[in-house]
Order: sequence, then structure tokens, then C-alpha cells
Amino acid sequence: MAVTAAEVAVTDATETPAPGKRRLRFLRGRKTVIGLGILAFFVVIAVIGPWIAPYDPDTMSNELLQPPSGAHWFGTTQTGQDVLSQILVGTRGVLVVGFVAGVFATILSVLVGVSAGFLGGTADELLSVLSNVFLVIPGLPLIIIVASFVSDAGDLLIAAVIAFTSWAWGARVLRAQTLSLRRRDYVEAARATGESTWRIIFFEVLPNLTAVIASGFVGTVIFAILSEITLAFIGVADISNWNWGTVLFWAQSNQALAQGAWWWFVPAGLCIALLGMSLALINFGIDEFVNPRLRTETGASRKVRMRVGFTPVARGTHDKKTRS
Repeated sequence: MAVTAAEVAVTDATETPAPGKRRLRFLRGRKTVIGLGILAFFVVIAVIGPWIAPYDPDTMSNELLQPPSGAHWFGTTQTGQDVLSQILVGTRGVLVVGFVAGVFATILSVLVGVSAGFLGGTADELLSVLSNVFLVIPGLPLIIIVASFVSDAGDLLIAAVIAFTSWAWGARVLRAQTLSLRRRDYVEAARATGESTWRIIFFEVLPNLTAVIASGFVGTVIFAILSEITLAFIGVADISNWNWGTVLFWAQSNQALAQGAWWWFVPAGLCIALLGMSLALINFGIDEFVNPRLRTETGASRKVRMRVGFTPVARGTHDKKTRS
């Protein structure tokens, strides 16, 4: 008797996980765990960094351009300042800008994108025009202009400008996803039972957009952190506030590379790379959670292989026996 691909998929597929296990599937991914672990480390450093810094990052000493040692783990600068203390104190500013900008940009993108996609009509047209206008506003040049006119451009002001100019792309993505959800059966059923529009949005539509919203939030955080570090590195932001970009700014201004003081800029560069990698891994984990084609089960006895034009088949022991 011939066995069709659909029958093999049904008989050989893994069992549907329980709701609790399904909710924890995102946290079982190796990329997600590594990314969250690295991010948690930097969050802890941001909270306790100023307390555990061995020196005041602004204090100068006679130990000029000293390489890493027991007294100064990351060495000293040209004026005798401790690099480790600057890194520890500067972590808070980097994360504050990143997460504040990410939160506000995500709120704006959800409000505009979901409202436009679900309401439709004139509201959709007006909100889409608003998104298109903000989509073409260059964020980094605007921040440079604002910082040049404001004498004390602090972290919160920079975060607000970044959020103000980076929500439009997420709003367009959410609008497209909402348009595909607004005519689903469960939404029509809720509408038929007399549920209000905003209740349907909050309890029927938004839960199905959680992964897309989270991915947009992570992407905005990455952009905000890199923008803050770039502004500090080129000297546009207030260089009296320590962050990793400020460390690189002073290292570049004093020609640390030409003097062979690698310890002045390498730690800050590694911190930027590690934080960016952690957020990228979290974003990859979200993509794998949303898209089953990217999902892999570590240690599983069988895998689902997607083929264009054929029904996905869960290949395992039964499939091998059938083909033999």
C-alpha cells in the first residue's frame, strides 16, 4: 500500500507540545539563551557599574599610558585615568539610550501601525502618510542638528530624537501584519459577538503580533545604541558624560593607536561587539520562534525539511523504512 507524504507527516510528526512548553520554546533556543545571558550581564554592569568602579573615571594620575596591570586591569589613558572605570560607568548611558529609544519607538509604531491596519479607510490613509513622512526623515543628521543647538544634549534627549525618527518602519510592518489578521475567523467572531474595536485590537490582534513587536523593539535598540556611540565618537554628543563612544573619542583624539595603547580602545570595542551580538542573537531567536522554517530542534530524532512544491514531511525512522 502506497504511503503519501501527508500520511507520513501525520504519523511521523512530533507530538504537539503542551501550552506551557510552547510558551517556553523561545527560551530553549541556544541563540536566545546566549543572547539573553550576555545582555543580562551588561544590564547588571549598568546598574552596579558606578558603585564597583575602582576609580573615579575623571580622576587623573601620574600613571600615564600604563598597560593592563593589577592596579589598572584595563590600563590607563594619556592623562592617567583608569579605562576600566570609564567602561563600567559608561555602560549605563549606552543601555539607557538604547532601551528608552526602543520603548518609545515601539509604542509609537504599535499605535500607528496597528490602528492604521485595523481601522482602514481614511484613518489608514492618514496614518500611512504620516509613516511615510517620518520614514524619509534622516535620524542621525537630525540628532546632530539638535545636539548642535542644545548646549547639554543628554542621553534622554538623544533617546527621544532617535525614537521620534525610527518608529515609522516598524509601523509599516505592523500595518501589513494587521491587515492580514483583521479578517481572520476569530476576529470576525469577536466582532459578531459585539466586542468593541479596541477590545478586539488588544485581546485578539496584539497577542498575535507579539513576536513582530519584540523583533522591532530589539532592532530599534541596536540602532539607538550604535547611534549614541557614533555621536559620542565624532564628538557631537556631550563628551563629559561617559559611555563607550566617549572612551573611543578620547582614544582617537589622543592617537592611542599610533602610540600602541591598544588597551585604551580595544575593551570599549569588544563591549560594543558583545552587546550588538547579544541583541542580534535575541533577534535571531525571535525569527526562529516566529518562522517554523528556521526552527531546529537540538537533539531531535527527526527534522522537518521544507521543499518547494511538496507537503513538508517529518523525516524519521518510519520514513526511512518506507523508502527502503
